[in-house]
Amino acid sequence: MARILVVDDAAFMRMMIKDILTKNGHEVVAEAADGRQAIEKYKETRPDIVTMDITMPEMDGITALKEIKKIDSNAKVIMCSAMGQQAMVIDAIQAGAKDFVVKPFQADRVIEAINKTLG
Repeated sequence: MARILVVDDAAFMRMMIKDILTKNGHEVVAEAADGRQAIEKYKETRPDIVTMDITMPEMDGITALKEIKKIDSNAKVIMCSAMGQQAMVIDAIQAGAKDFVVKPFQADRVIEAINKTLG
């Protein structure tokens, strides 16, 4: 079981991923709608894992990932994004993301990414 921070600008996407995680025994400790909120929530909750959308207003997921890594070099972040953003995926992995999940979310792929990241 992991404590997870869910970051996505779309409330519907946060709800979907939260549903997948809680049904599989994980705890969603906080949610954020953009990169700035993600950094604040990370500091407050110190989750085991962060699921981070890439494209968001205010601050994108890759910038937020880099900032979270400055706070905690051991932070475990899984990037989430729509199809066809391969260049961003590479940027995210280079910035320290542990894994990558493509939207629309498939429950088994989300759980596989969480388990692999926890492992």
